[in-house]
Amino acid sequence: MVNLAGLLLLHYAFMFYSVNGKTHHHTFVVKSASYTRLCSSKHILTVNGRFPGPTLRAQRGDKMIIKVYNRGKDNITLHWHGVKQPRNPWSDGPAYITQCPIQPGKKYTYRIHFTTEEGTLWWHAHLGWSRATVHGAIIIYPKRRSLYPFPHPHGEVLIILESIIAPPILMPARALNHMSSDLLATVPFLFIENSQHVLITAGEWWKKDVMEIERNATITGGEPQISDAYTINGQPGDLYPCSKPGTFKVKVEHGKRYLLRIVNAVMNYKLFFSVAKHKMTLVGTDGSYTKPFQTNYIMITPGQSMDVLLEANQHPSLYYMAASSYFTISDSEFDNTTTTALLQYNDWNDPSPSPLMPHLPDHNQTQAATRFTKKLRSLASKKHPVRVPLTVDTKLFVTLSINLVNCSTAKPCEGPYNTRFSASLNNISFIMPTSCDILWAYYYGIDGVFDKDFPSKPPNAFNYTGNDLPDNLLMPDFGTKVTVLKYNARVELILQGTNVLEGDNHPFHMHGYSFYVVGWGFGNFNPRRDPLRFNLMDPPEQNTVGVPRNGWVAIRFRADNPGVWMMHCHVADHQEWGMKSVFVVEDGDDPQAKILPPPHDLPEC
Repeated sequence: MVNLAGLLLLHYAFMFYSVNGKTHHHTFVVKSASYTRLCSSKHILTVNGRFPGPTLRAQRGDKMIIKVYNRGKDNITLHWHGVKQPRNPWSDGPAYITQCPIQPGKKYTYRIHFTTEEGTLWWHAHLGWSRATVHGAIIIYPKRRSLYPFPHPHGEVLIILESIIAPPILMPARALNHMSSDLLATVPFLFIENSQHVLITAGEWWKKDVMEIERNATITGGEPQISDAYTINGQPGDLYPCSKPGTFKVKVEHGKRYLLRIVNAVMNYKLFFSVAKHKMTLVGTDGSYTKPFQTNYIMITPGQSMDVLLEANQHPSLYYMAASSYFTISDSEFDNTTTTALLQYNDWNDPSPSPLMPHLPDHNQTQAATRFTKKLRSLASKKHPVRVPLTVDTKLFVTLSINLVNCSTAKPCEGPYNTRFSASLNNISFIMPTSCDILWAYYYGIDGVFDKDFPSKPPNAFNYTGNDLPDNLLMPDFGTKVTVLKYNARVELILQGTNVLEGDNHPFHMHGYSFYVVGWGFGNFNPRRDPLRFNLMDPPEQNTVGVPRNGWVAIRFRADNPGVWMMHCHVADHQEWGMKSVFVVEDGDDPQAKILPPPHDLPEC
């Protein structure tokens, strides 16, 4: 339990940083640690022994140098989700795309530069299922002498992910004047008078070894075992067996305003999240500010982060914060449990009533998800302008499909009809290289690692969201194909979901960029009618967008970050099955528009 009135605020602590930004140094040790959940213990992969991992804090414009030592038994890489990493794809992290993995016993130093990002992002492992337990939050505060563009919390409280590990440190606000930024980054809890925020990370828990679950699914070709529980800040909550004592709890003061920073680190599920009897005001998503709007719940996809304000204005009592899945495939098994945390008012002293539970939409309530998503708009202010390309010179149309691959009759697989699950973009199921990563091959002109002919539209047009689609659509082609973009190209990308095998929601993430979501809808995208409805005034700026089941999303961005950048579905199953590809953005003419040279300590394959 964390008492919000007893913690120091980091936002104002960062006000003492240099105007030109600060460089923070961190050490991450990837290692196994024992954790107990759901009545049993097991070893999981962690960073510094923590689950979830350390929270990184910076100001806009700061840099970080993070030394990563792999003391685990498997290869690992780390990705800084939503950080653009200008000209520096060498530190982006996806295995075999921008680097070879860090092998057991080896190390690698990531160099991170925060530029336009402001708000909540996160970091996670980017090789197989290791991100199930290897992840943590990133908080980027406004620049020195800058304020949030929304009503400031009366008090701000940071509840970092490792709160179940480290005890709080209490100190007077004036002590921050004498602390270095690097020391501040190590403090587990801080409080300053008159400002509060809460960090909430949603995750999952399996009783079995998650890496073994992944390996078994790869061998059999079937769907991986579903999770046994969702978690909030690493704890399942008291609706699960043996979990009540560890339930995450936040104490609040009546009349105060709190900033909740929410990350969906779940592997495969979109989530509804709500707080009983309390309305929330969304003010940011994916490290960008939004026009504020009030809501009873949010729908957040895997990979997304959201910032919401909460007013502690209800009768002093005990209230549940809760999250459960948004899942629309009727014939598929899923984790339909509910994870909870507790919101407790300081002056509540009646232990007898049970906590009040929020009303969460039913798991298949697409209307509820749509009502929330359609309200997202960029702040579009003078200090936080919108820079969406009004005209485009590069148009891409990409279909997202779940596919099947035949197995031998002598050794049938465990997918439908004894086949193996696969997934594709424009009917290309991506094959990861192994001899070297794509960035290395591109930078040094090594042939035979990838092809530059990813199709700009589906090879064969069809009724993408129709029923009873022909069986010949089930089998994808395979390849390591990339899309080459000219520097500064103004790109429009249509992401079209399909009903091949069965439609699903696809949270689509792009590395190296944030983008503007200028339009979306259900059914097939109409190139004549739908662009007339595009929002080019205040579209939300995101790095991960949910493509609705049997629907489409239109995004725009300017290709002004040279390098090799992955794009993929953030549902772990779909990504592992091949629903991913790569943008190669060419160098510009100016020296500041060219990829930085590779660091000396890049891991070898």
